[in-house]
Amino acid sequence: MPAKRGDDRLTQLVDAIARLASGDLSTRIAVSQERDEIDAVSMGINLLAEELQLMYKQLEQRVEERTAMLRRAHQAMSLMAMTDALTGLANRAALAERINEALERTPDGRRTPALLLLDLNSFKQINDSFGHEAGDRVLVAVGQRLREAVREGDTVARLGGDEFAILIPEATVDQALATANRILAVLGRSIQLDEMNVWPQASIGLCVAEPGQTAQELLLEADTAMYEAKKDRRASIKMFQPPMLFSRQLHNQMAAELRDAIAAGEFTLYYQPVVELATGRIRGAEVLVRWNHPERGMVMPDEFIPLAEETGLIIDLGRWIMRTAVLAFARWRTVIPLEDDFRLRVNLSVAELQRIDLVDYVREVLRDSRIDPAQLVLEITETALVTGGDVETYSLLSLKSLGVDIEIDDFGTGYSSISYLRTLPVSMVKVDRSILAGTNGDISRNEFIAAVLQLIRAAGLEAVFEGIETKEQVDRLLAMGCTSGQGYYFSRPVPESELLELLGNSVSLPAPA
Repeated sequence: MPAKRGDDRLTQLVDAIARLASGDLSTRIAVSQERDEIDAVSMGINLLAEELQLMYKQLEQRVEERTAMLRRAHQAMSLMAMTDALTGLANRAALAERINEALERTPDGRRTPALLLLDLNSFKQINDSFGHEAGDRVLVAVGQRLREAVREGDTVARLGGDEFAILIPEATVDQALATANRILAVLGRSIQLDEMNVWPQASIGLCVAEPGQTAQELLLEADTAMYEAKKDRRASIKMFQPPMLFSRQLHNQMAAELRDAIAAGEFTLYYQPVVELATGRIRGAEVLVRWNHPERGMVMPDEFIPLAEETGLIIDLGRWIMRTAVLAFARWRTVIPLEDDFRLRVNLSVAELQRIDLVDYVREVLRDSRIDPAQLVLEITETALVTGGDVETYSLLSLKSLGVDIEIDDFGTGYSSISYLRTLPVSMVKVDRSILAGTNGDISRNEFIAAVLQLIRAAGLEAVFEGIETKEQVDRLLAMGCTSGQGYYFSRPVPESELLELLGNSVSLPAPA
């Protein structure tokens, strides 16, 4: 039926279409009882509006779902970016953020935050001895124990490698020290690795922030305190003190100067005689290095050898020492009638032992000097021998095949065991000075030394005792059957010229004053 003239439904229809076009999908057109063409169009538009409204709602729902998914993904990524993947602890970025948050609260009259940085003392040995997988298990276990030692609200972070941090948002010095001591206690318990136990002791640096301090300054001071704690080479806690910064600056300056010291000819060699205990006859000499610093004077190796190891310069320094000493020894033989059993002892660092080209370098030095390889003894620390891998084993066996003797240095400070002594390609053992210290009048100590000497002999090796300072010690060692030793009783380390004078005059030590 056609629409009637003056029918206002047309106006309503046009208005409804305009509202729909503007986005009002809830618009509906009333349908009359006429059921004519206008009503038919109105019903069609109503159905279209309903479909559009349903589609829009579904679209909104999908947008909300996608937005929620993106939000969750962003949160997960943010968490991942702030979390150490191995331990699940906070990482360096998260720690820095939380330090800043804690520092921002201090103007409100709250206590300042405290920061503890800790480094595991023996982690490299764990990695070298048991592998990186075992090392990772130790790091995870350490992380769990650190969580046990702190309060809720404190942040435990792993900064990388075997370095961890604990942030106490508000703390006094006593509270921070109490936390540090709890950490040492929980790390003092052994960690089971298959059939082995390891003790992950740590060095801890502690700093309580001053008002107005920045996160960067707090991290630097805690790290400086930790560096001081590591000098003890055992589990310890150091509270930051301003003079430590000067010590660190000096350390950094020396590291820079050390790089140029070899080329500048600032190192010089000293020699400490190794003697036959019964006669005082000089049977050899250990090569020692001194740094003749242009401003600080003579710097002892305890100050710069760890620095050389830390910076990687120990390779260049060690090779300079070996070549210089061996070529000097070759010159001595042309002017002094040295006995056939005289041996030059040169220390070899762990880093040098791990170099694949070490054997070629020693072979080259022997060729250039034309000395008998049997007169060269390379001293290697006990720990380096025990924890060595394939490269170290190859180097030792190849050096032995060259005819060079290998001596275990600092014996008694590591893993003294008859089983490994028998398997290593070594000829001699130098017993650490700490074994001999305090023997006078101590029967149990003397019995212990006799047992150490018996252990070395049972492995078919020659023993050399270092750190001999009194005639009483010489007499006791002779009574036990020891034949060789070195120490201040016989001679301090001397320059080359003084050693040549002793050798040229066939002096028996101790030389008369």
